[in-house]
Amino acid sequence: MFAINPFAALSASISPAVMQTYVVVMIVLVVAGTLFEVVHKGSAKYFFQNMRKAKGARALGGGEFVSIAVQTAVVDVLASGEFCNARRRIAHLLGMYGFVLYVLATAVLVFNPAAGAIWAQLWWLGGLMVCVGGYWFWFFIRVDVAAEGNSPFRVVRADLFILSMLASATLGLVWAWVQAKGGAGVYVLFGLYILATTVLFAGVPWSKFAHMFFKPAAAFEKRITRAD
Repeated sequence: MFAINPFAALSASISPAVMQTYVVVMIVLVVAGTLFEVVHKGSAKYFFQNMRKAKGARALGGGEFVSIAVQTAVVDVLASGEFCNARRRIAHLLGMYGFVLYVLATAVLVFNPAAGAIWAQLWWLGGLMVCVGGYWFWFFIRVDVAAEGNSPFRVVRADLFILSMLASATLGLVWAWVQAKGGAGVYVLFGLYILATTVLFAGVPWSKFAHMFFKPAAAFEKRITRAD
């Protein structure tokens, strides 16, 4: 089951071209939503305002510049160094790498139905990592739940990204499981999976999705300012 492309099984009822078009549309929505954040909401200004205010005492050399870029990529991006709490960092890393695997494997499986079994396995692994990291964070690590004692079911608009991501991964895995077992309700589950995924990628202007693009640049700028 874990080695079978779940999207290939849909080809008898849904054209691969339709699924491929859907993936392209989702990519366009992410780009458009991110540009909306930058131009209309001014979110990028929040991350880069220190760049305009900071006045460096000296010019950085080429070696220092490269060193800071490497530190930013390794510590702030790949290792999520911004999180001091170990549990939150682990949960974030599970969700981040899981989401990357999940999205990348989805694109490969949709555009290449004959892709090797490893891609189907990576799709399952990515989805499971998203669920483990996301649900762990949602129910046990969130500040308003762990420290302030609020209900874990309290939802605000800022939660749109993580909730839609969890819904997409969860419904995707359940749909693939039911489809492989030949159970009923496959198309209902697939429809819910598509709905959650659409909310995830179409909701960029109203969620924190675009922040994943801003934060690495902001971390780099912060390190440059400190070095200056």
